[in-house]
Amino acid sequence: MRFLKAQVFGAAVSALLVYGCSTGPAANALNSATGASATEAMPATVGNFLLVDTNFEAHELYRQTESKAVVLVTQSNGDAAIRGEASALKALKASYAGKGVQFWMLNSNLKDTREAILAEQAKAGFDTPVLMDSYQLVGEGLGVTRSAEAIVIDTKSWKVAWRGSLADAGKALDAVTAGQAVTLASSAGKGAAIDFPARAVKMQITYVKDVAPILEAKCVACHEQGGIGPMSFTSYEMVKGFSPMIKDVIRTDRMPPFHSDPHVGKFSNDRRLTPDETKTLVHWIDQGAPRGEGKDPLDVKHLVAIEWPLGKPDVVLDVPAYTIPASGVVDYQHPWVKNPLTEGRWLKASTIKVDSRQAVHHILTGFMADAPKEGQQAFENRWGASVGSYAVGAESEVAPDDAGTYIPGGGAIGFQNHYTPFGKETVTHSKIGLYFYKPGETPDIVMHNNQIVNNAIVLPPNDGHHEEVAYMTFPKDALLYSAFPHAHYRATSSDLWIQYPDGKKKLLLTLPRYDFGWQGHYNFAEPVKVPAGSKLIAHYVYDNSKSNPHNPDASKTVVWGDQSFEEMFFTRIRYRWMEETSKHLVNYDEQMGAGALMGMLDANIDGKIEKSELKPESQIGAMLLKNFDALDKNHDGVIDADELNAAMKMMGRRREAQAAPAAAPTGGK
Repeated sequence: MRFLKAQVFGAAVSALLVYGCSTGPAANALNSATGASATEAMPATVGNFLLVDTNFEAHELYRQTESKAVVLVTQSNGDAAIRGEASALKALKASYAGKGVQFWMLNSNLKDTREAILAEQAKAGFDTPVLMDSYQLVGEGLGVTRSAEAIVIDTKSWKVAWRGSLADAGKALDAVTAGQAVTLASSAGKGAAIDFPARAVKMQITYVKDVAPILEAKCVACHEQGGIGPMSFTSYEMVKGFSPMIKDVIRTDRMPPFHSDPHVGKFSNDRRLTPDETKTLVHWIDQGAPRGEGKDPLDVKHLVAIEWPLGKPDVVLDVPAYTIPASGVVDYQHPWVKNPLTEGRWLKASTIKVDSRQAVHHILTGFMADAPKEGQQAFENRWGASVGSYAVGAESEVAPDDAGTYIPGGGAIGFQNHYTPFGKETVTHSKIGLYFYKPGETPDIVMHNNQIVNNAIVLPPNDGHHEEVAYMTFPKDALLYSAFPHAHYRATSSDLWIQYPDGKKKLLLTLPRYDFGWQGHYNFAEPVKVPAGSKLIAHYVYDNSKSNPHNPDASKTVVWGDQSFEEMFFTRIRYRWMEETSKHLVNYDEQMGAGALMGMLDANIDGKIEKSELKPESQIGAMLLKNFDALDKNHDGVIDADELNAAMKMMGRRREAQAAPAAAPTGGK
């Protein structure tokens, strides 16, 4: 939460100071040179935006701080003018390689789908990322009217330094990269016209009639008194005061906090704004945020967050209190409480309520059949079923209809608590509300939790685009219900694929912009069928460079670690085994878990581990490299699944022997 507030209010300050609805002499000169009318006027300062390209990679303007200039080249499918510029654009990019210039293409044509743009890229030979301006907000803000126009943005001021034909862009770039003013006159674009319907229809949008209903439906659940949001949308005056920030977080896809790409998958808990809602809010702010006539809908209702959003719990567990210091690093805490259930019950839902969102990074839970002794910690290797989890933005878990998790009576509930000091000593005392099926009521579906993990990740220093991969193989038919991607500050994107037994792949979920400040489950609208032998494959991309504003230290090689300044690769999944019911339990999780290490280390997903796939900087990689030849029993140059499992069994026996108590001495005095 500390990260969230810093990010949100930092965006608010920058938006209030420089957001791109301002105009001035430079803008007027450019508009005059291009012949743009007032409705296509270009801002003096370009506001921040984030757009996704056709390969689902996100590009954010204000993260280009290591570049001297950003060049946007407008593109529209079927336009002969921009097709004819493909080789010229490629040559221009090559001539400025290593000179601090970032090139993007911008497609704001409502008729062009992602698939069509991909085909156009291949046909025309474009080798520059094409950013999909699906809502036309970026094109509108830049005054775009035609394809085949180059727009040069100076990253020192975030102003448009020049715009015109691609043939003249080099002269403008020479000046910008040299830190000089551009004296070259701007010129009009010659490509096909691009239709922007919102320019032709200027609807009067008001807060009372149009905006307040959107905020109430999509925003107020967090931005209400006592809610998780850092400000409460309680009145028109409050909303208008934050309107520049609202526009900024919408244009950079930070809010609402549901970051899957809309082109991939459908989700039952989708919190995104619709295209019309997005454009309504942005256009309302551009029009000066008019109030309109009538009572203030948000002020009249005076919305206040309720204590338990799912209703009164059946059982409330008190997480043992902990004093978090003002500074330093706090190791994960593993307290536990006795299970208050005397008889087994089926868990339907849970909510974890924390009293210090700034300090509590996450809470995980697990049932233990045997309670630890007084003073012992509840480490995860003793856990069974989860009774809930918490991360910022993910406080409640609700099972699908007729599904649940069985929690036996007795034993204990263990916790893994990650606390982050934020400059002030505080005592945190969280609570967990549990919701059960009625006594004697048994759901048919048994839910399971597992995770695709790669704790052998190694992020090289100053690497702005580093990819890691891991997978999990399902031994039996299953249904996948949700996925929960998790990493730390350096992660920039994540995705999840299914690879079927015949080798075909399908993208299930992609987060082009991973946000450490907001995390949660992505619940598939329809559970995904996972045939036996299928693999779920996760990718994460990390930015360990200075361009990442959240990077603690770009000069360090980063490996897996618990703390936020370290890094993780962790996709939690919820699923059921198809043949399992509450009356017919199976134990396939252990069988699936036996292949987890192979899925972690087998980077090319061919079912075997080569020396080149092992990283000596990671603990497991160093160990396997040291013993590689001994583990490779058949001397074929790779470690296959049988050889890896044999090695893991041997190491398990060694651990058991090391953990066994020493024998008592016998014999004489």
